[in-house]
Amino acid sequence: MDLPKFLIGDNTRCDDAIFIIHTEYPRFVIDLVTEDVEWLEDVSEEDPAILAEESERLFAEAAAFYDSEIERIEKEL
Repeated sequence: MDLPKFLIGDNTRCDDAIFIIHTEYPRFVIDLVTEDVEWLEDVSEEDPAILAEESERLFAEAAAFYDSEIERIEKEL
C-alpha cells in the first residue's frame, strides 16, 4: 500500500490540536497549533543545518497540505 505523504490525525483528548503525520523519512507528527514536533525517526545522526532546512520545508508543506484539505472539505459542504 502506498501511503500519502501527509495524513491528518485526530484525537478527542486533544480538542485544540491539529495533527499532521508525515509518513516519509524523516517521519514525524506536528501539531500545527502549537508547532510541537514528535520525531518518529532517530534524526540525531543528521547534519543539524541540513535537518533544520529540510524540517522547515516539510513543516511548511504540512501546513499547506492541511490548508488544501480544509479548503477541499469546505467546497464539498
